[in-house]
Amino acid sequence: MNVLLIGASRGIGLEFARQYIDAGDRVIATARDAEGLQRLQDLGAQTMKLDVSDPASISSLSWKLDGEKLDLAIYIAGVFSTEGALSPPTQQSFDRLLHTNVLGAMQAIPQVAPWVEEAGGQFAFITSDMGRIGGVSGSRGWLYQVSKAALNMAVVAAQPDYPRAGFVLFHPGWVQTDMGTAAAPLHVEDSVSGMRRTLLGLKGAPKPPQVPFLNWDGAAFTTW
Repeated sequence: MNVLLIGASRGIGLEFARQYIDAGDRVIATARDAEGLQRLQDLGAQTMKLDVSDPASISSLSWKLDGEKLDLAIYIAGVFSTEGALSPPTQQSFDRLLHTNVLGAMQAIPQVAPWVEEAGGQFAFITSDMGRIGGVSGSRGWLYQVSKAALNMAVVAAQPDYPRAGFVLFHPGWVQTDMGTAAAPLHVEDSVSGMRRTLLGLKGAPKPPQVPFLNWDGAAFTTW
């Protein structure tokens, strides 16, 4: 299986790379710096330097993928901030989160989805239950909440343009990574293996009328 991982230098992305390579799959993985690329190369991944927050960097992605048939692509890149609604966000914080979490994905979709369609494959996006408007309980991570809600809309809106690709949104859980911190209850290995099992179960199944929004263990969210 040919797998593309966008934003795979650490945490969930690096674990996806490790598990898919261990399973014998060919992995193309992106990172934005030499250190991240080296970690991926050490696992056996084919690497590609890419900064999803920089439109100039991501603009050549389709050209770099020319001729590929991608059984699976996963957009993992994401950043977090804790600011709430008691003070206005800075332009720097807004640009950092929205460029990485939303614009990067919107730049990637038209460049990657055609290669996923070539294989009749799946295009997964790591989002968050914090982007569910129906699940809001406070403003902690205000910008992050907004960015993930926007990502969800971008993916759902784009899917009809790529009918031969199956799109899916995943909440990975609260995971023990640099972003999730050591206080998180879920090990990254368990989160990733759960999402991999769910993706395997979706493979070849009839495509649902709307992009599924799933928990890491495959359970579907009933509200957005």
